[in-house]
Amino acid sequence: MGDPSGISPELLARLLREPDLRDAARYVIFGDKRLLDLGAADAGLDPDVQIAASEDALPAKADKPVFIDLANHDPADLQRGKATLAGGKAATENFRRALRFAASGKADAVFFTPFNKAAMRFAYPGYDDEIRFVRDAIGFEGPASEFNVLDTLWNARVTSHIPLSAVAENITQERILRALALADANLRAAGFDPPRIAVAGINPHAGDGGNFGRDEIETIEPAVKAAKARGFTVEGPFPSDTVFLRAKNGDFDAVLTMYHDQGQIAMKLMGFDRGVTLIGGFPFPICTPAHGTAYEIAGKGIANLGASRAALSLAIKMAKDGKEPGRAAA
Repeated sequence: MGDPSGISPELLARLLREPDLRDAARYVIFGDKRLLDLGAADAGLDPDVQIAASEDALPAKADKPVFIDLANHDPADLQRGKATLAGGKAATENFRRALRFAASGKADAVFFTPFNKAAMRFAYPGYDDEIRFVRDAIGFEGPASEFNVLDTLWNARVTSHIPLSAVAENITQERILRALALADANLRAAGFDPPRIAVAGINPHAGDGGNFGRDEIETIEPAVKAAKARGFTVEGPFPSDTVFLRAKNGDFDAVLTMYHDQGQIAMKLMGFDRGVTLIGGFPFPICTPAHGTAYEIAGKGIANLGASRAALSLAIKMAKDGKEPGRAAA
């Protein structure tokens, strides 16, 4: 369960009553049952879960989703539509417990309803983004990245949550190759074989042959050639203002962009209510809807389930391949 002050409790309650999703995996949910009940009341339904007091008290066999009731946020303190320390504490505890549950081998994937970054920082001052939090929670040091997913189109990126003024100096051949390798591995885990990846330039018109910058000539194009030599199905660099049109039309499965908003804007314009964020590179997939906590509609019972359904479905799909049956999705 993500941030309690927004639509996360309602989204979770709705997901738990989706028949196809309910049958597709075994679920262990971390949160406060009282908040789930509030979300269920907003949605006008019964989430129908089995309660457990802790991970150690999980039933050997359950015919319902299992809810581990951490009782970590008093509903009397809930301030809907506002980022709070109490909400941040609950959300970070829920996430940490789910991550460690999966890292211990008890689950194949982690899904979470939206967090609020301000609330997370109240509770966890070192919080930069989910990648940093996951690293700290499970002690993982390998390469990891966020991917935006819209239906069958993916967006990967070389740099992420850094100032725009710092982007150019962080675009190197090594980082581009690392991003391509990570994208290729995650796309394959989702069923693309081989994944076709387009690489965007960083300058207007991909530098226009050097007239608007030489990054494409000196850094990005050599990285693309090196990736091809390693066996990746990759092309570019392409102007970033047209490459997504080609990808949308089916020429590519993914676009590797150089910085955060270069791809985020395109993906969210194409399908904000269906977008998924995948945190890839960790020992298990971590998925969430690409939208935020929607404080402005919290408690109104009108939350759109589309992106959450897509995120949970992707987590299940990626977890199933190569995993033994019978484990849970936290």
